[in-house]
Amino acid sequence: MGQSNLLILMIAIPQIFSQQSVKQKDCVCDLQNYDPVFPENKLTNVQTAAAECTKAITSEKMTEVDRIMLGLRQRIKQLDENVVILEKEDDRNLYGAISLRIIELELAEILALLDTLNRTTSNYHHLIIETTAQLQDMMDTMVALVKFDKMQVIKKEHENQQIKKDLEKCKNEQKATLPPPTLSPGHCGLGQMVNVSGPKTYSLTAYGTSYSFGAWGRDVNPAPGNDKYWLVVLSSSNVYGHYVRQYSTLSTLLLGLGPTDTYISSSNPTTNTIQGPNMVMYGNALYYNCYYTLSICRFNMTTRTVSTVALPKDAGYNSKFPFGILGKSYDYTDIDFATDESSLYVIYATTGNFGNVVITKVETSTTPVLGETWYTSLYKATATNTFMVCGVLYATRYIDKETEQIFYSFDTKTNEERYDLKIHIRKMQPNIEYLNYDPRDHLLYVYSDAYIVTYEVMFQ
Repeated sequence: MGQSNLLILMIAIPQIFSQQSVKQKDCVCDLQNYDPVFPENKLTNVQTAAAECTKAITSEKMTEVDRIMLGLRQRIKQLDENVVILEKEDDRNLYGAISLRIIELELAEILALLDTLNRTTSNYHHLIIETTAQLQDMMDTMVALVKFDKMQVIKKEHENQQIKKDLEKCKNEQKATLPPPTLSPGHCGLGQMVNVSGPKTYSLTAYGTSYSFGAWGRDVNPAPGNDKYWLVVLSSSNVYGHYVRQYSTLSTLLLGLGPTDTYISSSNPTTNTIQGPNMVMYGNALYYNCYYTLSICRFNMTTRTVSTVALPKDAGYNSKFPFGILGKSYDYTDIDFATDESSLYVIYATTGNFGNVVITKVETSTTPVLGETWYTSLYKATATNTFMVCGVLYATRYIDKETEQIFYSFDTKTNEERYDLKIHIRKMQPNIEYLNYDPRDHLLYVYSDAYIVTYEVMFQ
């Protein structure tokens, strides 16, 4: 790698992402643990079952039947001898009566031993059936655990091969990559945006893979002491959502611990129901597209009240001007929302602007008010998402299942448009259903096929 350094951060059973540092000539492997943990509880259950089997099948029980059989043989032998003696010496008087009584007692003991033998044999039969079933369960579990362990090893071997390829590609790019295009420095002192690195976070939520469409992030302008993470899944037909889930920290969100659910509407859609995956949290209020209308809904998280403002009558909604890729559209994404260092914006398209993107600032009062508006030449259906940084709108497009590209910008201060941006976002899933920029941590918050992901926006 010449003067470049190779930095590898190691933790147990990691998921690895390689990337090229912008500020230094380093190829970095950023390791994060997203693999399924070894099911230790199953192994513990096998150990417990084995201990119970050992306790149930003791050496005393193994020899109990033999001891009963030995006693029976001895009693029968003694009974046979007593019967022979009685036949030889029976005097038909007292001696004969005593001998018969002895034989009667011995016969009763034999019958009692036979009853004990039958009960013991029956108990052992049930024990054998139960033990056989337990042993089969333990065997099946151990086979599954061995298979799981083996598959993890094979998976790691494949990942290691991919890491080597990525690092080699990174080293080659260091030698040959041209500098990124010069972008507008924006108007908030951050300098030029030069790259998007990551992912920094990549995880399923507590819902697993149940909901492919949703949104998440932090309140960009939170009230003091109310800096929470929020999550909305479109739980009805991948189109509608009716509640907001909040977590106190990123860790509790990733682990699904201690959520607070705030309901906007019932599960049956109403005019207040969330439609589509595009939304933001700003000033303790969720802004989103109201169900089946061209209106913006503002849901106050404290008072649980909804106020609205309508977009222009020729604005697209209900999949008239959605985001999309060649031959495919992302349904119900006509109305997008974005935040930057100072403002909240709504991004949409109108027939009057020929289906091209329109940007309108939203004044975040108790009842939202539409403010200054900008018209662009970007046809909305050619983009997959938009976001704002320092008053500049950026648009992304689909390259392939592994890459999304930031290809377009519009500066709201100068009205300058550019179509020559080539900043790549490395995807972990084929589609990005939601994307928004948080100016406080300079992260892009992404919802991608049920996974929540973050990327860092890097400035020169």
